[in-house]
Amino acid sequence: MIRNRIRKTGLLVLLGAMVGSLFSAFPATTHAASSEPYTWKSVVTGAGGGFVPGIIFNQSEPNLIYARTDIGGAYRWNQATSSWTSISDSVGWVDWNKNGVDALATDPIDPNKVYMATGTYTNSWDNNGQIMRSNDRGNTWQTTPLPFKVGGNMPGRSAGERLVIDPNKNNILFFGARSGNGLWKSTDSGVTWAKVTSFTNVGTYIQNPTLDYGNDLVGLSWITFDKSTGTLGNATQTIYVGVADTASSVYRSTDGGVTWTALAGQPTGYLPHHGVLSSTGDLYITYSNGVGPYDGSKGEVWKYNKTSGAWTNISPSTGTDNWYGFGGLALDAQNPNTVMVSSLNAWWPDEVIFRSTNGGATWSRIWDWGNYPERTYKFSMDITAAPWLDHGTTSTSLDPSPKLGWMMGDLEIDPFNSNRMMYGTGATIYGSNNLTSWDTGGKVNISVMAKGVEETAVLGLISPPTGTSHLITALGDVSGFRHEDLSVAPTKFQTSPSWATTMSIDYAELSPSFMVRVGSADKEKTLSMKSIGISNDGGVNWYMPNSEPSNGTKTTVGHGQVAVSASGNSILWSTSDIGVYYSKTSGNSWTASTGLPAGAKVASDRVNASKFYGFFAGVFYVSVDGGVTFTATSASGFPTNNVAGLQPNEAQISMKAVPGIEGDLWFAGGNTTENKYGLWHSTNSGASFTKLSNVQEADLIGYGMAAPGQTYMALYTVAKIDGVRGVFRSDDVGATWVRINDGAHQYAKINMAITGDPRIYGRVYLGTNGRGTLYADPVNPPATGSTITPTTASFDKKTVNQADVALTMTLNGNTLSTIKNGTATLVAGTDYTVSGSTVTIKKSYLATQAVGTTTLTFSFSAGAAQSLAVTVTDTTTPVSNSTITPTTASFDKKIANQADIAVTMTLNGNTLSTIKNGTATLVAGTDYTVSGSTVTIKKSYLAIQAVGTTTLTFSFSAGATQSLAVAVTDTTTPVSNSTITPTTASFDKKTANQA
Repeated sequence: MIRNRIRKTGLLVLLGAMVGSLFSAFPATTHAASSEPYTWKSVVTGAGGGFVPGIIFNQSEPNLIYARTDIGGAYRWNQATSSWTSISDSVGWVDWNKNGVDALATDPIDPNKVYMATGTYTNSWDNNGQIMRSNDRGNTWQTTPLPFKVGGNMPGRSAGERLVIDPNKNNILFFGARSGNGLWKSTDSGVTWAKVTSFTNVGTYIQNPTLDYGNDLVGLSWITFDKSTGTLGNATQTIYVGVADTASSVYRSTDGGVTWTALAGQPTGYLPHHGVLSSTGDLYITYSNGVGPYDGSKGEVWKYNKTSGAWTNISPSTGTDNWYGFGGLALDAQNPNTVMVSSLNAWWPDEVIFRSTNGGATWSRIWDWGNYPERTYKFSMDITAAPWLDHGTTSTSLDPSPKLGWMMGDLEIDPFNSNRMMYGTGATIYGSNNLTSWDTGGKVNISVMAKGVEETAVLGLISPPTGTSHLITALGDVSGFRHEDLSVAPTKFQTSPSWATTMSIDYAELSPSFMVRVGSADKEKTLSMKSIGISNDGGVNWYMPNSEPSNGTKTTVGHGQVAVSASGNSILWSTSDIGVYYSKTSGNSWTASTGLPAGAKVASDRVNASKFYGFFAGVFYVSVDGGVTFTATSASGFPTNNVAGLQPNEAQISMKAVPGIEGDLWFAGGNTTENKYGLWHSTNSGASFTKLSNVQEADLIGYGMAAPGQTYMALYTVAKIDGVRGVFRSDDVGATWVRINDGAHQYAKINMAITGDPRIYGRVYLGTNGRGTLYADPVNPPATGSTITPTTASFDKKTVNQADVALTMTLNGNTLSTIKNGTATLVAGTDYTVSGSTVTIKKSYLATQAVGTTTLTFSFSAGAAQSLAVTVTDTTTPVSNSTITPTTASFDKKIANQADIAVTMTLNGNTLSTIKNGTATLVAGTDYTVSGSTVTIKKSYLAIQAVGTTTLTFSFSAGATQSLAVAVTDTTTPVSNSTITPTTASFDKKTANQA
């Protein structure tokens, strides 16, 4: 589950850093190599993908916020874009440990000033730490070395803050050190430091005395000033310090740090994780029986009243309801009795955040139990900024996805905005902008607030030559991603199989949609889970084969390295524990390879599907039978240390064959101990190698699209050339090199992974140990033309044969501008669609084109236009006209003579549609009837027509109309009128005359 996932990755990142410690003592640069300006950007995950142990709000300037990470440097908040900007990218190869930030302080008097205590490990594989200071909010830095180590990636790293600035006199800083080094003070704004000898408790807690990583004193955990005991320009007098000591953990000075005493009556048995003083005079402290970020099974929350000296246990959960420590602690500066704390490693079913508005007298939980196993919630989760945070699982009440968090060692409320909260987790920064809804019965909306943070440890990168994705990653903690758009967060990480860390990934050069990745399955969680995944569709979907390598007594735990043959017919897996195995059944069966030692580095030839390469302890091996057997070559001069890269005395090795040329491969790596370090090239399948004299040291090798006018792929390396450490490109098979990064873009330890892009000249992808994946392009790229495939196509207008025409663009760094047919511009989304590098011309558009050749012109942002010639045909059977017989008829309106008119149709495959008289349509069944091919015009209809010619028009489903001319007559005998005589008379109304 999440707990196991994080534990494994913590070790993984640690091991990656061990390798880096080999190169910490190189001499300073004496002269610069030639360079080319590049634009560097982060490949977006949307969440960061790593642990954020600390978030620090400036107390005098709104929206000035910093976040520190354990191995990925620090970030500054950009309010305008709601995103973070890295302030550590200038950290270089030699001083890589500056990316481990154990503490950060932002100046409340001069907000332009910010300080960091940096150094990654306090044990044997790291150098001493330093205090870094900036006068421009982290844009540039000055450094003061410390005489001891600093542990940004050590146990207890989410406690804090250990580095603080006097809020009244900002030239004074205090730093609480680890490893028994006690308390240190600066009075010149961090330029120089001196130990506070009067502070004698250096801590007693050691997380794990038996493990080199955890056998060091955690030391001092936090420092807090009581601002009210000083005035502006005069040093604060009262200072509190928390110490990782279960017997006596909280100390106070009332004379500016000259003398110190343990607070009387303080609780014992726990370790103080955070201590924050409220304006009410109460010092709140979260305690745990472990320092985190992985341990802590019991804890308490206390407050100390500085006036009365009283201690009060205000723990929100006790007894059996408390199976975790308490880590994060936040006070609302606007409402000083509002307190929030977070669990530290509750793990199941989720972490808990508690809130009190009365100084801890009572608490409410952000979730609580309902009718078990159901829970009730005071929050909603929004992960649209990084949808993969659901880890590809279905959420349930007892196993929510996404989780509220884990490793929640720090939680902060904006001192200027009571509604804004942020907290760090093992994979991202979450936060809310409506926090006070909690108090009014509403739900707190929690969302991802990590835009700009990229903190993954990269273990492998591939850029296939075809497909819609230009980059697929193998990552620690979060498995890996398939990126179709480098600026958009992926919707999911790699699942089926699911595991935390993908150690290695490869694809078949001649069948790039076939990919293989290896990790280590958590079989305690899912017994059927495999440590190998296979994809047949370019990483869109993954599945598990039926088996894994086994030596008869043990099945591999996985990890190691995988190589896929050029055609995909063979998979070679150098496991982490039982040796090298091959499969010729897509992973469904495995057989041990012979002749190649366990732990060897492996690679495939990118042309010959039967050829693999291996390297171990200075010896180069080749197989010509698909990995079945290996034979050592006579090549020599390589470093002889082991090559797994997991111990400080082991060599870092990168070995890859060049696509398109059989037997052409490059070898980078070595170590300073043997003085065998650099870049080698072979053109005969490893029978011999030539070491490049112009490369002093090299750690990685990768390939990308050849430069314009060149046929050999561009080379990319992380190396030391002409005394300069950096990222380099060669366009001429290594004869000359150009540096493509600069002092502002160094990214600390960058010996993790590198590849060019086979489809975009100049593009490089770079994997780091804690700064995620970067990609970079030339600021002034050559105008390389784009191409389309195919350049000809055919289209049949016959309805049943109509089909869209799809083509693939090789953009070479350009973008599609328009598609035109002559002078007419096709409409995107209607006439055509674009998905990645694929353009689809819609059949609905092509169907409107005339028979012949339609030439579509593709224009791009740079380079020449490309043409697609579409041959348009129409195989539709020609339409035959229907006929009627007769085409003339007569009709007598005399009732005795009236008769229907019968018409015979010869339909020729058509059907009768309508019969019209002018514009009036006759009514079937009333005005006429149809029986087979006979149409009968009803006499009742004809009888109402006027004498003369009535023309009836027959329309059919296809073909021309036909007409029936009906001569309408009326032979009825005319009616004779009667007559009367006379037609006039006279009448006299006079009685005598009436007659």
